[in-house]
Amino acid sequence: MKRRTFAMSILLPVALAACGGDSEPEPGPGPGPDVPAEMAPYVDAMKRAATFMSEEVAYKGGYVWSYLPDLSRSWGEMEAKRTMLWVQPPGTPSMGHLYLDAYHATGDELYYKAAEQVTLALIEAQHEAGGWNYIYDFAGEESLKDWYDTIGKNGWRLEEFQHYYGNATFDDAGTAVASQLLLRMYLEKKDERFREPLYKAIRFVTESQYEGGGWPQRFPLMGKGGQPDYTSYITFNDDVAGENIKFLIMCNLALGESQLLGNIERAMDNFVALQQPAPQPAWGLQFTQDGKPAGARTYEPEALTTHTTANNIQQLLNFYNLTGDEKYIARVPEALDWLDKVKLPPELVEIFPDRTHPTYIEIGTDVPLYVHRRGSNVVNGEYYFDKDPAKPIGHYGQARKLDVDAMRARYEELAAMSPEELAAGSPLRIAGPVELPRYFSLREVKLDDLYAGATMTTAPVTEEEALKLVGELNAEGYWPTKITMITNPYVGPGTDEPYLEDAYATTHVGDRNDTSPYDPTKAPATYPAEESPTGISVEGFIKNMGVLIAHVAPVK
Repeated sequence: MKRRTFAMSILLPVALAACGGDSEPEPGPGPGPDVPAEMAPYVDAMKRAATFMSEEVAYKGGYVWSYLPDLSRSWGEMEAKRTMLWVQPPGTPSMGHLYLDAYHATGDELYYKAAEQVTLALIEAQHEAGGWNYIYDFAGEESLKDWYDTIGKNGWRLEEFQHYYGNATFDDAGTAVASQLLLRMYLEKKDERFREPLYKAIRFVTESQYEGGGWPQRFPLMGKGGQPDYTSYITFNDDVAGENIKFLIMCNLALGESQLLGNIERAMDNFVALQQPAPQPAWGLQFTQDGKPAGARTYEPEALTTHTTANNIQQLLNFYNLTGDEKYIARVPEALDWLDKVKLPPELVEIFPDRTHPTYIEIGTDVPLYVHRRGSNVVNGEYYFDKDPAKPIGHYGQARKLDVDAMRARYEELAAMSPEELAAGSPLRIAGPVELPRYFSLREVKLDDLYAGATMTTAPVTEEEALKLVGELNAEGYWPTKITMITNPYVGPGTDEPYLEDAYATTHVGDRNDTSPYDPTKAPATYPAEESPTGISVEGFIKNMGVLIAHVAPVK
């Protein structure tokens, strides 16, 4: 359930107009013969790359994360069938946002048609309840169940794929990013094909919300074998609540759906309600309906979590900024002091370099907990936790880097302002409908970008950088990229008896029966030396296209 929000790794030369802003983007170079000569190489590269991705790589408008050049194997978070799409970023919805951004930058209908193709694929993949699963298989339900019974079931460290629920999930921002794309596509041309799926997504968010304001991880509620499990718990992990709040704010702004303000307020209040009492004024990844921290996957013990606490502090500061209501920051100093109290001692910083805090804190003691594993695959392996920091699992960080001083400084800055100053231009006070930011793929759209008069600004890209990307685009029309996550092909379930039990305690993958993804350059010692294959990366495409978008359509 690690969040994978896509963001550019390099800053871009754009000041992007947000809702209520005074500046409007300059027209891009356009699709036709009037493209300035100096822009022609960049426009041509963008069109060749987008054409290759939409016509050769996409399957019925859907994308996964990476592909071998001949498309014989492909991967999302795990290996995918050719007939599948991945919803988690940077998958199918992320590609739709990129295409729509390219359309805004150039006016070329080629990009709009590509975005349309993506959106129609997502509409087909939309669960009847209104959200999305991590994945969808165009070959049908039986093909998807076969994937879960083989590849999914044998991914040792990916327990969310070991069981087919048949419902939708808020995890990893997939439903949030897909819903945002439906919103943008409907607003673009008021195409009625997109209206009902959009409102279906809105209803999914509102109907799944608990009375107290939080959300489950999956909906409609169900568990393994018909028994409730962690997916029904109130979920903060991967900022589920924060993503839903942001989407509802966008819908209020862009559609004028002011009745959503009640859902937003309930959701914000839930952060306050579930902060634990002193002396541990923190949060866990999930909570039961009676407000108790709860475990989830077997490597997510019942505990308080420092990174969730840090994220929730930042969200409470956001809510105070949105509303000027002091209830949102009343207990923030307690939470900051607690984070200072539980930071790693010097001797553990040596074990966890460049980290400041243990991930898990035992309820009632403030003692760190560390997760370990033994065995070699999902059949014979198991996770367990104790208080020994030696040999923790490698695929789920057991320590975090948190800047408590920066959070405290932000708190003090906001606390010194009047409620009127704070809420000036707040998107909760804007009577919609108003325009949303025009670009969503160059970097993540944040709450700050939704204030009246806000602009999304980034730094310049040089002509040299843009030309380098043009030169790296190959004759087929893609940027060759090292694929840093591959998997063992499915060969059947593992044995009951562990193979070299201690060999996989800290690796990302177990023995050859494990279908979990891993970096081939960091494979277990039991594997032969491997190199990362060169292939086609969706994330790399989005990143490179973002640089070229910024170069051909700067906003002054």
